[in-house]
Amino acid sequence: MTWPTEIRAGGKRLECAGFGPAPDKAPTLVLLHEGLGSLALWRDFPQRLADATGWGVFVWSRAGYGRSEAAELPRPLDYMTREAVDVLPEVLDAIGFRRGVLMGHSDGATIAAEYAGSVEDFRVRGLVLMAPHFFTEAGGLASIAEAKAAFASGGLREKMAKYHDDPEATFRGWNDAWLAPGFRDWHVGEVIDYWRVPCLAIQGADDQYGSLDQIREIESRSYAPVDTVILPGVKHAPQSEAPEAVLEAVAEFCARLARIEAAEPELA
Repeated sequence: MTWPTEIRAGGKRLECAGFGPAPDKAPTLVLLHEGLGSLALWRDFPQRLADATGWGVFVWSRAGYGRSEAAELPRPLDYMTREAVDVLPEVLDAIGFRRGVLMGHSDGATIAAEYAGSVEDFRVRGLVLMAPHFFTEAGGLASIAEAKAAFASGGLREKMAKYHDDPEATFRGWNDAWLAPGFRDWHVGEVIDYWRVPCLAIQGADDQYGSLDQIREIESRSYAPVDTVILPGVKHAPQSEAPEAVLEAVAEFCARLARIEAAEPELA
């Protein structure tokens, strides 16, 4: 099989791309982007990840992002849960996912975490979560409010227009949900209690959108093994601010999963 450039999931047309071996040839790392991300905004990271691991890497833009079909606004306050439970299963089936790891950044990390804790899918053998969030924090909400001001001033809007068909809708879908009064009580940490696969948690020590309490939530709640990488001097985007460290950590994590799987005895 070959990687598709378009799939349908959640009733929407979604742009996508694959790097390295297809799911019928090797395990797959499925990349889930951040709240203002897209396929293109991963830049060269997916190819470098495929080269570093020898695994396939699949990337797509969620509805309302990049060149994918528009999403309905306003987004519901549980939009990440809906992406995890309603849309991600269709994405994985659409690409013929067989086994591998969900790797998310920011909102994408939360979606991956929710999937692992809500959907029984034995194809998922591990999680890589970069800058995940499981609950709101005053500092993170303040940074999101600052982003709103940056968008209104035009600078952020112009940058986003390079990567999204409708930057206004993309920004509002994310920013309006996070700054809604009802979102202050948002908390999905309980999904961690139901993980049954190892997790690699990566966060910048200077992340402006979330404190290390988000990582501690994982460490204190997960029954499955957790590896943690905290990157000094790094803010919210480890994959672009410290790509070599992230690639090394993920490659070792995937290699360890492969060794464990190879050592498991076959069931008669």
